[in-house]
Amino acid sequence: MPNQDPSTFELHAIGRVASPLGTRADAPRQGDEGAPEATVVFDDDVAAGLSGVEVGADYLVLTWLHQGDRDTLAVHPRGDPARPSTGVFATRSPDRPNPIGLHRVRVVAIDGTSLRVHGLEAIDGTPVVDLKPVIGAEDER
Repeated sequence: MPNQDPSTFELHAIGRVASPLGTRADAPRQGDEGAPEATVVFDDDVAAGLSGVEVGADYLVLTWLHQGDRDTLAVHPRGDPARPSTGVFATRSPDRPNPIGLHRVRVVAIDGTSLRVHGLEAIDGTPVVDLKPVIGAEDER
């Protein structure tokens, strides 16, 4: 394995979000606040990684929030100026130094490398960087 600087690394999109949400203004703040069904379309070269993904199961979709402001370090939570300014690491703001999105979704249909999901508030075209199952309690693993 080549010697790598652990403070820098490359991240590659493995798919994209297809959603009726076209802009940040269209998107609810969280997926359980009215997000429409959306599709996570994976690249063909990662298709084997989808083996075992099941309809009805919950997953964490990790995205790159490509429209996030990477210079933002503090925000008013939920965009409410009445709330005190708070560091982004204590919020779910899409504006942050590394704009990684974390979305809990439920798979409602699978068609090849496309997963139809409920609960995804990411906008159309958002790059997908990973998919992980939601795990249950220790005795359920």
